[in-house]
Amino acid sequence: LNRSITPGLHRADGGVTWRVWLVTRILDGARGSLFPLYASLATPHWLRLLGAQVGRGTEISTVLPLPSLLRVDDGAFLADDTLVAPFELRAGWMRLGPVRIGTRAFVGNSGIVGPGHDVADHGLVGVLSDAPAQGGPGMSWIGRPAMPLPRVAEAADPGRTFAPPRRLVAARAAVELCRLLPVIVGTLLAEAVLLTQQAALDVGGLPLVALLSAPLLLAASVVACLTTTGAKWILVGRFRPSECPLWSPFVWRNELFDTFVEVLAVPWAMGAHLGTPVLNWWLRSLGARIGRGVWCETYWLPETDLIRLDDGVSVNRGCVLQTHLFHDRVMRMDTVHLAAGASLGPHSIVLPGAAIGTGASIAASSLVMRGETVPDGTRWAGNPIAGVPRAGTASALAGGEAA
Repeated sequence: LNRSITPGLHRADGGVTWRVWLVTRILDGARGSLFPLYASLATPHWLRLLGAQVGRGTEISTVLPLPSLLRVDDGAFLADDTLVAPFELRAGWMRLGPVRIGTRAFVGNSGIVGPGHDVADHGLVGVLSDAPAQGGPGMSWIGRPAMPLPRVAEAADPGRTFAPPRRLVAARAAVELCRLLPVIVGTLLAEAVLLTQQAALDVGGLPLVALLSAPLLLAASVVACLTTTGAKWILVGRFRPSECPLWSPFVWRNELFDTFVEVLAVPWAMGAHLGTPVLNWWLRSLGARIGRGVWCETYWLPETDLIRLDDGVSVNRGCVLQTHLFHDRVMRMDTVHLAAGASLGPHSIVLPGAAIGTGASIAASSLVMRGETVPDGTRWAGNPIAGVPRAGTASALAGGEAA
């Protein structure tokens, strides 16, 4: 299918468009079914097999590309849910174009690099942001549309960021091999459910199977969630505000814990319990501080101990309480706090160190920047957030730090 996906304008109902749609759907499904393969040492090799040009020393997470139009140069970093070489639809036409991610460039979570756009060498595209059509080497961008972001890259030990020794590569590979464990546990659970149902069918026929299936599946989901909770406390313990370079055991163990969440807990239980007290109970078992009457319709709370949701908070579907950032290949973790009665609109992201005040409201698809404090009782929207507070309240955000 890749061979006929070529740059240029194509009819929105033509063959090329249908092939682009099919490739996108296949790869989106692969991110779920092959989740342990992503954000690992194997990901660059996987993308090369799909047809992308990928350089040495790259770090690639759950990217959604058009592989035949993608080039990733040496040392680049693509974070979670990045869209690279996506298509643009307008007035009955689809526009396709190649994309280049430059040497040691960084594209943050849910960042978009559109057709014909390049991220220059050592450039940065922030979380939930668009890459500009043109940008010089070393420049950083944030928002939609993209705005220049003043930023100075922080120096770190090259042996822990871009040039790890072989012993660290081997150690990381060993930890990543353990990502098969939640896959194995899930397979064993499915086998146990199937064999128990088969035994019930042999003994009492379909009526007994129907009687046992609901409690059986409930028991399996409890086992999946408790296994994931146990994995969290064994692998990473309690999360605290801190910094860790990419090539450190804590980062790898954290990714392994995330695999338990995505491969075991969510498919077996939590995916069906978004917005229910069951999800809140489970998140508390992972260390999140969640008050009474909280509506939480997302499980994307990466470092759970750093999350505090006070009474009556609403966190809508697709939101990410992003308690870490990974630019310069250093994982920086900090808290995220939503005060009583605050609400976060669908598909919004809150960055580390941010606090949303009592009764404050953030609209859909918005970005709360790192270290920002949203005043009580105000309303904000946009990427990054801006707006006019309600009468009689503070008129500006306090303490913002862009990153």
